[in-house]
Amino acid sequence: MPTPEFVLRLRERIGHDPLWLTGTTAVVVDGDRLLLVKRADTGEWSPVAGIVEPGEHSADAAEREVWEEARVHAVVEKLAAVGVTQEYAYPNGDRSQYTDHTYRLRYVSGEAAVGDDESTEVGWFPLDALPPIPQRYADRIARALDPRPETIIERRPEV
Repeated sequence: MPTPEFVLRLRERIGHDPLWLTGTTAVVVDGDRLLLVKRADTGEWSPVAGIVEPGEHSADAAEREVWEEARVHAVVEKLAAVGVTQEYAYPNGDRSQYTDHTYRLRYVSGEAAVGDDESTEVGWFPLDALPPIPQRYADRIARALDPRPETIIERRPEV
């Protein structure tokens, strides 16, 4: 799914100024394998991530994003972490920063496949043999895989 309509409408008013948004990261696990997407914008492997729509719960957004981007049905098992991302500067000049809700999800059904133009590849990877992943995503994956039940609260922006 491209940039949400509500963000485009906000951008009409504020231009490229920093925009604070709510994001979600979906760490989907099926046994000893992890679902990853190769981002079209950066070419990096990452968990599925996206913007929470107005009025949408971040857990619902995580499940929705997994379906839209990877054609997999998965259900949230736990809120693993809440944190603040770095500020992102996009090629068109837009700047955004996110309160990220990282969830661990359990695979339910579906054949992993590219579902929209946000990724170029989708795949399952053994937990002990992941492709190179930027540290910010590796940290979110580690938090989601942590067996402790409590949510990790990150009080400083990720690097």
